[in-house]
Amino acid sequence: MRLFKGLLSVVGILGLSVSLASCGNNEQAAKTSDKVTIEYFNQKKEMSPTLKEIIKDFEKQNPDIHVKLTDVPNAGTVLKTRVLAGDMPDVVNIYPQNIDFQEWAKAGYFEDLSDQGYLKNIKNDFEKRFKVNGKVYNVPLSTNVYGFFYNKTAFKQLGVSEPKTWAEFESLVKELIAKGQTPFAIAGTEPWTLNGYHQLALATVTGGGKQANELLRYSKPNALKVDNKYLKEDFERLDLLRMKDAAQKNWRGASYNDAVVSFASQKSLIMPNGSWALAMIQQQKPAFEIGTFAFPGNEPGQELTVGSGDLALSISANSRNKAAAQKFVAYMTTKKAMQKYYDVDGSPVAVKGVKEAGPNSPLYGLSKLAFTKHQMIWLAQDWTSENDFFNLTTNYLMNGDKQEMVDSLNTFFNPMKVSNDREG
Repeated sequence: MRLFKGLLSVVGILGLSVSLASCGNNEQAAKTSDKVTIEYFNQKKEMSPTLKEIIKDFEKQNPDIHVKLTDVPNAGTVLKTRVLAGDMPDVVNIYPQNIDFQEWAKAGYFEDLSDQGYLKNIKNDFEKRFKVNGKVYNVPLSTNVYGFFYNKTAFKQLGVSEPKTWAEFESLVKELIAKGQTPFAIAGTEPWTLNGYHQLALATVTGGGKQANELLRYSKPNALKVDNKYLKEDFERLDLLRMKDAAQKNWRGASYNDAVVSFASQKSLIMPNGSWALAMIQQQKPAFEIGTFAFPGNEPGQELTVGSGDLALSISANSRNKAAAQKFVAYMTTKKAMQKYYDVDGSPVAVKGVKEAGPNSPLYGLSKLAFTKHQMIWLAQDWTSENDFFNLTTNYLMNGDKQEMVDSLNTFFNPMKVSNDREG
């Protein structure tokens, strides 16, 4: 009898344990079901490891939210496909100067963020530069800047310095060639790397980004001519790259990576490119001090850089988890998140409170111009596309055919001019 009672006792305990375990599992299931997942679509693949760390920090503070980081090759193309399919990710890193962003915002694909309190964390009202129909649909957390990387150590050894005017730049290139040095590292097979060079060339000869688009985008159809005053000066700036021995021997067949390696291994002393290239250069562990300088104008103080929102976030208007998406974007506007990002990326940050390296940064020659009148937004903000522009740029470097380039410019811009509501 005592044994039977003992068995009943054991069975009771086991039953209670099973019941408690079941209850615990139900609670766990409930907790799991309460956890929402938002997708963050990334276009800054080189920053993925850092973004994953930032996401972990966010999830610790918000255990009810899981952020799925999506990294794919050809991210821009994939995003277009997904948007057309009605499959917009919850949070998207999208470049706000792009025509795609503007059109999608107008079409209602993105959430209006104009009244969000976290915008106060953005300095100089940078987000307002990308308004669409008077509303904010994108939060730019950093900006890219384009100009020239240079081998600061070699410049000191050779007794040369960064140029302050276009005339000084021409003299510098000629002097480097005369000293047996190769000035430029160029990626001939990846024309996008010279997009900034050509846009800045046009902006510095016309007087600014707005003036450059007056010439290119808002002039009359077929108005661009070889003998145009500004295009003549533009050719001069492009011809600097075409000068004999100005670029590495294999530049025509060189990739972006090849150009970086040429610069980092000191085979070339200057590389035209954007701030995004710094991380890639540093991965090569260069044995010299890196410096940067902006595209020089005709006079000192007329130098320009070009850039736009780089790490820049928008929220899908159709997201099923908008509150979670808003929390994540709000977190990304904090000093904690963007300090971690800046410490790796190095590009100028639009978030208040982040401690930047200042003159000690390799990017200082460009970053000091960020958010000022010396930084113009990419000209394609007013274009319907961009690829043909940088392709015709590289084609000119390859063949030097001025008429062909002008014809290509007219072919590229003429269709856009149909919508012009004013004379050129």
